[in-house]
Amino acid sequence: MNYTTYTEKKFNIPELNGISAKTIEEHLKLYAGYVKHTNLILTKIAELSKTPEEATANTYTIGELRRRLGFEFGGMKNHELYFEQFEGGFKKTEGTALEHKMDEQWGSIENWLIEFTQLAMTRGIGWAILYRDNETGNLINTWVGEQHDGHLPGLTPLLTLDMWEHSYMLDVVPSEKKKYVDAFMSNVNWETVAARYK
Repeated sequence: MNYTTYTEKKFNIPELNGISAKTIEEHLKLYAGYVKHTNLILTKIAELSKTPEEATANTYTIGELRRRLGFEFGGMKNHELYFEQFEGGFKKTEGTALEHKMDEQWGSIENWLIEFTQLAMTRGIGWAILYRDNETGNLINTWVGEQHDGHLPGLTPLLTLDMWEHSYMLDVVPSEKKKYVDAFMSNVNWETVAARYK
């Protein structure tokens, strides 16, 4: 069994409002760890599955590795979406199909933002994610625990907001994490998000 090795992506992130360069630097190191461990797990699974007999003998170990893969792979992909949203700096979403859909569902982008911000303030570690349901076209805000628990199958993530403390603790204390949410929103390149909606 052979797996393609995942490569750590590089991002062109400008100076951000309210999110320090040091935070981004340290956060990118964590992302690199997710890429590394995704590759390590897939390599180990391949090593333990060279023959059907070996795979059968290593069923329990392989099962636990696959369970861990969801966390590491989710961390890798979530962060790639997250960092891509900062490239090119803040840009509005005016006149896009995404903006029209937000207006249709919530009445305005401002109303959507109120709901999404409330979601981001969920206690615990995880992600606030705006999805597009590819079957109905509906937009759905949801919370994903850790890196993988609660992802909605078959839906496309449009906007991903990392709410683990490492995303903001060098800049604001956890009790003031709404400042981080506001800073994040002030840096999003909505052209990138709107392109995902298409």
